Amino acid sequence: MSDNLYTLNGGTLVSPAERNKVLRNTYSLLALSLLPTVAGAWIGISTGITAQLTGFLGLLVFMGGAFGFMYAIERTKHSATGVAVLLGFTFFMGLMLSRMLAAVLGMKNGTDLVMTAFAGTAGVFVVMSVLASTIQRSLEGMGQWLMVGSIALLIGSVVNVFIGSSTGMLVISVMATGIFSLFMLYDLKRIIDGGETNYISATLALYLDLFNIFQSLLAILGLTNGDD
Repeated sequence: MSDNLYTLNGGTLVSPAERNKVLRNTYSLLALSLLPTVAGAWIGISTGITAQLTGFLGLLVFMGGAFGFMYAIERTKHSATGVAVLLGFTFFMGLMLSRMLAAVLGMKNGTDLVMTAFAGTAGVFVVMSVLASTIQRSLEGMGQWLMVGSIALLIGSVVNVFIGSSTGMLVISVMATGIFSLFMLYDLKRIIDGGETNYISATLALYLDLFNIFQSLLAILGLTNGDD
């Protein structure tokens, strides 16, 4: 879409300058949100505070905390409080990620696997950013299909918690990498086209994409290339 065109969002015209401002603020807040994530992961690994959050208990804490924070973010997204709540959410997500990180880092080649997952996530972000900037057609139709895919992933993940299948986890992780890569393209395209005008909501969407891609890549690498 040309940068000289106004776009409609809920019947309101969105100027190119407004779209660019939302995109800049989103990228800035997204970069900032990684700091609490790293801090949360470091504290979780150092203290082992999440080590006991296994099986159904871990799922319950994660789902309750994540959905609680996301609800609070959406309620406060039009004020500065929304930024603070978002950063609190990313700290919580870092804590929840620490158990998997600790397991992978405990492998002989764990550091290499974590760096590979990080590089892969960054690569996906760059590719999807370029695609979102060059694709001219609207991707709004993807939204409902991606939501169906994410619900299927959620159900599969809950079932696999009780089954405890490594193969099931691998399949789910591969699917999640693909689905959330497409979600990232969809979310970036919405911001660029003016479909999302709140930078806190936009940051939340992209952060979840990045988090899920990194976590999925980490699981795939840990399951297929881990060297104890």
